Amino acid sequence: MRKIKTLHKARYTPIADLVTYNVLPSPSLPQIDPFLFLNHHGPQVYKPNNNGLPFGPHPHRGMETVTFIIEGDIMHQDSAGHESVIEAGGVQWMTAGRGLIHAEVSSTKFKKEGGPLEILQLWLNLPAKHKMTAPQYTGLQKNEIPMVQLADGVEAQCIAGGWQQQKPAFETISDVTIATLYLKKGSSLSLKVAAERNIFFYMIRGEVMVNEIKASMLHLVEFTNQGEDLVIETLSDSIILFGHAVPFNEPMVAHGPFVMNTMEEIQQAYADYQAGKFGN
Repeated sequence: MRKIKTLHKARYTPIADLVTYNVLPSPSLPQIDPFLFLNHHGPQVYKPNNNGLPFGPHPHRGMETVTFIIEGDIMHQDSAGHESVIEAGGVQWMTAGRGLIHAEVSSTKFKKEGGPLEILQLWLNLPAKHKMTAPQYTGLQKNEIPMVQLADGVEAQCIAGGWQQQKPAFETISDVTIATLYLKKGSSLSLKVAAERNIFFYMIRGEVMVNEIKASMLHLVEFTNQGEDLVIETLSDSIILFGHAVPFNEPMVAHGPFVMNTMEEIQQAYADYQAGKFGN
């Protein structure tokens, strides 16, 4: 079995009236290369005539964002002209590359009517050779993302990488596998992940035993690179954000919304943003 190093509980870090848990980075875990950052917003219920999500226009360079809408919706707009409203069960994949300005807010309908909201955003690093790639964005609704049954009571939403020969929803620049796993109480799942690949395993909801260790909602499971087998046994209905990738093992400098390889590249990113060079 793949050995577990420790469990990290997400920290409650609200943003205005938005319930937010910061999962990664944490004081004890700076990254799981190339997985850099995860915020878990909600679960909560918004009243009618609310302000919705607070993420107005802001820039990125050198990384990608993957946004998972569990409940509610999110409206995306960016400086390359992409626009969408993605609803519950959908996923957004944005490659900032050489530079993009985007806004992530709630739809007019959600702000008027309110309702449940739960959204996760994951940041992925880009390898040095692709940091200045052209920006890209794709937003897919739930019915556009393939689901496969991995075992009795276990389904995987195939976001990136191979799952039982099923073509994933998103073609990716780097070799990364990501799925949202939906597991019914009493189900079990066995997976094999090559030892050289780093595992990302976050409990969105529920409680499971993974490799004989109990993990519950709001916990990130940190694995070592010893062993290949994962055995998950569910103690309640659960949702897991699961991924794995070969680490880049490259220098990384993260400063605000920019993730580059050197401080000089960070300074250049700020200069280019201030000069209006982001956006297409």
